[in-house]
Amino acid sequence: MVQTKIYGLREHLNPIRPKLSDVIHSCVVDALQYPPEKRAHRFFLLERDDFFYPEGRTERYTIIEFSMIEGRSIEAKKQLIRLLFERLQPLGISPQDLEMTIFETPKHNWGFRGLPGDEHQLNYKIEV
Repeated sequence: MVQTKIYGLREHLNPIRPKLSDVIHSCVVDALQYPPEKRAHRFFLLERDDFFYPEGRTERYTIIEFSMIEGRSIEAKKQLIRLLFERLQPLGISPQDLEMTIFETPKHNWGFRGLPGDEHQLNYKIEV
């Protein structure tokens, strides 16, 4: 299970939202061997008054947070980060304007499709 939150200025993210979602998902699929049909993205489109970001960043500053069931290797998570830095540049998001965080929790802390996560038989590997 991987859920993704994307934060940025409305005026920047809104025009690229579908393509941004596609690129993020391609990175998750490639780096984590995640099933292509399992996309869960939420966009938080912020007004300028609601988004303060570090000096040296531009209005394209974007934050991506991943919540996932623990078990992926360090190398798989690093590959996800590397792919995002690479693949988001054509959308105008430079490495300087991109920050990511990965939050991992045990399967038993998830609930979906009527069961706790550790009681599900997933159709994909977590340990990649």
